[in-house]
Amino acid sequence: MCLGVPGKIIEIYQRGGLTMGKVDFGGVRREVCLAYVPEAQVGDYALVHVGFALNLIDEAEAQETLALLAEIDSLGEEGGFSGTAVRGSEAKE
Repeated sequence: MCLGVPGKIIEIYQRGGLTMGKVDFGGVRREVCLAYVPEAQVGDYALVHVGFALNLIDEAEAQETLALLAEIDSLGEEGGFSGTAVRGSEAKE
């Protein structure tokens, strides 16, 4: 199963001939390749999977998805899990 996580584009720049950006995932900022969404602008929300923005989504959809991920994360914490739904590879098993 793959998981696309919504994030807000806060900066766009070129690196090595590719359009790249800084994307904010609820306070965590990561570099993301924006080559698949050439129409992206600062302030847009993108659905990101393994460092690639796959498509743009509206803010309401992004917020709904983030709320669902936070709910999943809280359920995992109640069950003794470490929140892998939201933090992914940063979580300890």
